[in-house]
Amino acid sequence: MANSATARLGSAQHTSGAGELRERIGAFIRTRVIPAETVLDAGGGDATGALTELRGAARAAGLWALPLPADLGGGGLAFPEYAALAETEGASDHGPAALGSAPLLDVTMLRRHGSTRVREEYLKGLVAGEIRSCYAMTEPGAPGTAPLLTGTRAEARPDGNWSVSGRKWFTSGAAGADLVTVMARTGGTARDRDGLALFVVPTGSPGFRVVRELPVLGAAGQYEIEFDRVVVPADHLLGAEGDALAIAGERLALGRTLRCLRWLGQAERAFDLMCERAATRNGARGPLADHQLVQQHVFDALLALRTTRPLVHEAVALIAAGRDARTEVGLAKVAAARLLQQVTDSAIQVHGAAGLGPDTALPSLFRGGRAARILDGPDELHITSVAGRVLRGYGRGHGSPTRG
Repeated sequence: MANSATARLGSAQHTSGAGELRERIGAFIRTRVIPAETVLDAGGGDATGALTELRGAARAAGLWALPLPADLGGGGLAFPEYAALAETEGASDHGPAALGSAPLLDVTMLRRHGSTRVREEYLKGLVAGEIRSCYAMTEPGAPGTAPLLTGTRAEARPDGNWSVSGRKWFTSGAAGADLVTVMARTGGTARDRDGLALFVVPTGSPGFRVVRELPVLGAAGQYEIEFDRVVVPADHLLGAEGDALAIAGERLALGRTLRCLRWLGQAERAFDLMCERAATRNGARGPLADHQLVQQHVFDALLALRTTRPLVHEAVALIAAGRDARTEVGLAKVAAARLLQQVTDSAIQVHGAAGLGPDTALPSLFRGGRAARILDGPDELHITSVAGRVLRGYGRGHGSPTRG
């Protein structure tokens, strides 16, 4: 968080205005969001009430929806400007939802590829927090990393609309969502690149239901959902029929980079907890901070933080410039996921038994770090994709990719 050595080093890179805004966000996360994490993690009605209260406080503090378009009621920050704040906001998993930036991916996707009706009916409500959206790609028999295996079907109806049937799972926030964007096959068979489309489906439509919640290592928020001949208006198709892979690729590049920024913030939070524990805790042989093995944990964690952050911001810069960022996003995603798990594990080790109990955020942060290595594509996917791309470049006689 803002008091750590890593944050102080990074603050010199930004203007005083951005630094002041980051401090305000950090204070809000520390004093309002983090104390509510236990309630928010549990889900249910109490969590809904707590989140509503936090959102009201964020609006009153002038911190609402900072990266969302100004003409839709957001703060209008460009992606590079928001990236400088996203670590601080993401130090809590609930930060983006509390501060109204969580719909960024959906708002960006619907604005670029939605019909006039979709843009007019949903965008302002999403930015205002009046309606919520989710994204359904992964299926019980088809991982999100293999969209060509999508089994959910969309059939054209005589009236020009679509009928969608299938099942998705690990859909974040589906139980409280008003809209779900779903990938479905409109033609062809499994492994065909053609015939995939994305549809915006109001969750109040007949035939849509939440099947069950899927706790992730005990945490709420993921769901299995079903579409049983759900009628979807023709103008709720995103882009053209067959555009799904291109649209999903845009979303994934931005989404993975946003996750990396937030994982940096959570890793820094774990680093602070570890250092505070080492500096204030006395063991049988004196202060923990004097133990070389504890110092090793601190050094390795700081090294990981300092070397991962530039990778993530390199991906940010390329995405903002509209350039191919596949290699940089893959490197950043693996590095940031490993970082969060490594730093949190070290922090738990330094805390001892206290790091396993309910009195610190470390169990939750560790759970997030372990899940990070699977979310948005497992490590293995990114490793093979990046390495394959690099090796193909050498085969074509291209120079070394190690300088970006």
